[in-house]
Amino acid sequence: MSADDTFPTALDELAFLLEEVPRLLRRKFDERVQAHGLSRTQWRILAYLLRDPGMSQTELARCLELERMTISLALDKMEENSLVERQRSPTDRRVQLVYATPKARALLPKLRLEADATYTVLLREVPEDSIVELRSTLESLASNLRRL
Repeated sequence: MSADDTFPTALDELAFLLEEVPRLLRRKFDERVQAHGLSRTQWRILAYLLRDPGMSQTELARCLELERMTISLALDKMEENSLVERQRSPTDRRVQLVYATPKARALLPKLRLEADATYTVLLREVPEDSIVELRSTLESLASNLRRL
């Protein structure tokens, strides 16, 4: 049996596709949020802060699966643009808690429209029952991998 007979298999192609779709989705979303002066990392930080105000930089890094330095640099830029503010924790002076500003909250509806427009393109001509089935399948795949 030659290497051509074993690679890529149908399962390899499926795995590649499972990587390609999120990559394309991130790229398209990046293009849309850049129009508002944000990177994807900054948008994701805002999403977490609007859901859970007062997260520490360490918590943000863990949630976004990024290095603390990457989060710190993104927050520096966001602070310069008046989108976040950092405050010392009242219980631990070494910890900086991060809050979205009113300017960031005002930007959220525009970002929501960008996200919804991206999802509309992503799911164009995909029947609702296929979306439900895909979600169930992806949840099963994620569950299987978590058990490893």
